[in-house]
Amino acid sequence: MPCSDNFGEGPTPWDMPLPDELRHQWKDGYTRRHFLKKASLSLGGLGLAHLLGGNKAMAGGSLEAPHQNPSAKRVISLFMAGGPPHQDMFDYKPRLAEFAGKDIPASILGADFKPSGMTAGQSRFTVRPSSFKFQKHGKSGRYVSSALPYTAKCIDDLTMIHSMYSDAINHEPAIMLMNTANMLPGRPALGAWCSYGLGSLNENLPSFVVLNSNRVPGTSGQPVTPRLWSSAFLNAKHAGVPLRAGHDPVLYLNDPRGMSRKLRRSILDGIEEMNHRTLSEIGDPETNARIEQYEMAYRMQMSVPELSDLSNEPASTWQLYGEDAKKPGSFAYNCLMARRLAERGVRYTQVYQRGWDFHGALDRDLKRLCDATDRGTYALLTDLKQRGLMDDTLVVWGGEFGRTTYSQGDGRDHHAKCFTSWLAGAGVKPGMTYGATDDFAFNNMDPDKAVHPRDLIATICHCLGVDSNRLTKVINGVDLKPTGVIHPHLIKDILS
Repeated sequence: MPCSDNFGEGPTPWDMPLPDELRHQWKDGYTRRHFLKKASLSLGGLGLAHLLGGNKAMAGGSLEAPHQNPSAKRVISLFMAGGPPHQDMFDYKPRLAEFAGKDIPASILGADFKPSGMTAGQSRFTVRPSSFKFQKHGKSGRYVSSALPYTAKCIDDLTMIHSMYSDAINHEPAIMLMNTANMLPGRPALGAWCSYGLGSLNENLPSFVVLNSNRVPGTSGQPVTPRLWSSAFLNAKHAGVPLRAGHDPVLYLNDPRGMSRKLRRSILDGIEEMNHRTLSEIGDPETNARIEQYEMAYRMQMSVPELSDLSNEPASTWQLYGEDAKKPGSFAYNCLMARRLAERGVRYTQVYQRGWDFHGALDRDLKRLCDATDRGTYALLTDLKQRGLMDDTLVVWGGEFGRTTYSQGDGRDHHAKCFTSWLAGAGVKPGMTYGATDDFAFNNMDPDKAVHPRDLIATICHCLGVDSNRLTKVINGVDLKPTGVIHPHLIKDILS
């Protein structure tokens, strides 16, 4: 064996046969290692497991072939954690000015109106018009807020959904619902399902990558946690791999000082031989996954540094994305990284920007967030389009819910009845608007066009060639799928 050394007489530890009792424990899943593994399924350790996670790249996932012809090969999700205010960005409501300072009509609030705990103590629910000006843009003539001058330039590329709604009014369950189709932890993220079903397009990079943008100074610090990119009951290799900003995107990926690639290869060959022996002895599938993990880590040692080296980007890149893209961890930097990941075949890239929780100082902080994200979003769409990548890439933008039209001091409270998301690229109709809200941006006008997060997840799956009702994993006798146990509604009208 390449790395075996005898330090004394007799067999080495890996030459000794496993006792029958231990072999039976492994097969029955009774060992401490099994217990600890099961106990940590919902923790961030799963994300770390995929830092070394591998898959049989190019060999596909659990599906032998897509259920239907895919329009998209990959997805880039731009998630605005905290709840972007739809009426200040994309959902223009000119009549709000008429009601400024007046109570929102009871007919709009509805008989079942219940404010969140943060505004339940208010005696009045006064209308707060947007402080931002709206103008029509593009051939589609759609209104966009003055807070988004760059996104306004590509408005004709966007498929706007004004009729999103959520079951949750608090951040954590609402973000979980948007990312995993369930309000409680313990379900795989959509990116993990895509990896599980479709596999990877690049043997040297994970199929699901997470880019968490730095908090914009002065804005709220609502966190995003590894539960949002967990693989849960799917193999840990399908969990999202967070890439850190800067020169060391993955911790402990580099060889120790003084170790050559030849020595590293020799050590891995020895470990692989021991793992194969263990696999043949006890038949534990986790051992086979461990073999793949070491191999993926070895390949990532070459691919990740190349991915994060931006020195070869032309001057036109910085003219497009702006100087902010040179700051590791900024949203613009992560948008550029998302384009580079798309070029290299990463199946699902999740970009998070937190801070969109405006309970106060709405005008100031919304301006800060839009300044930090607007140009990067426009640059990403433009860059993908220029390189021909929009033809097979689906970009999704949105948060977990919207904000109230009535004020909470100088801010807006959480609002789950309606909010806005948009898509662009492969599989959807550019320049289309789906759904509409009332004059107060408070309720969906047409219940038949209301879009639940599970409907959006099913539609994204469809663009990737996956029927979300047929991609399943049996857990405790239940067929679970990307939308849980629910049969969602496909948003057929927006599909190209």
